[in-house]
Amino acid sequence: MNTTTIALWLTLASSAALLPAQQRAPKTTPEAPIHSHTITTAEGYTLVQEVLIAAPIEKVWNAYVTSAGWTAWASPVAKIDLRPGGTIRTHYGHDAKIGDPGTNELRIVNFVPQRVLTLQAKKSAAWPEVMKRDAEHLMNVIVFDDLGKQGTRIWSYGVGYRKDPAYEKMLAFFHQANEKLFQKLIAWAERGERSKHGRK
Repeated sequence: MNTTTIALWLTLASSAALLPAQQRAPKTTPEAPIHSHTITTAEGYTLVQEVLIAAPIEKVWNAYVTSAGWTAWASPVAKIDLRPGGTIRTHYGHDAKIGDPGTNELRIVNFVPQRVLTLQAKKSAAWPEVMKRDAEHLMNVIVFDDLGKQGTRIWSYGVGYRKDPAYEKMLAFFHQANEKLFQKLIAWAERGERSKHGRK
């Protein structure tokens, strides 16, 4: 991705221009802090997830960009190299080490501290064929809104999904799986409850 494209992504994300004005209106409340929907256009799909978190933006940002923050909610093992072109490397095995088989990798495409984070997953042999073909276009653009005393709102945009029937069921799964993960983020950021990552 060249610098012009990166700049465009930042402009889109920071202005929330990925959505029409009526669809950018917040839909979350303290009683219903997560809202998910998919925008369909002639070009493809955008997965949109809005999350309202009653916690300071610094804590929410650090949950994404520090190893200690990430392991509190997202995976039991993580190593983060925060820089454009850096990586978030994770493993879901409690006793695993980064680099062991099963290590996952997200590339940090770009970021603006406490404002925007763009991630791109490294292609995996386990991915469906349609995702392997589109791997270079699939990204997660995460926008952080500082709401002051009300906390932080996250807008998560899954982009790059072509208009292909194979993505329809996949996006429905992503809705549910991501919402469960966001619930863990809320539990950590608001109440300090660390995820057990599957352990009882």
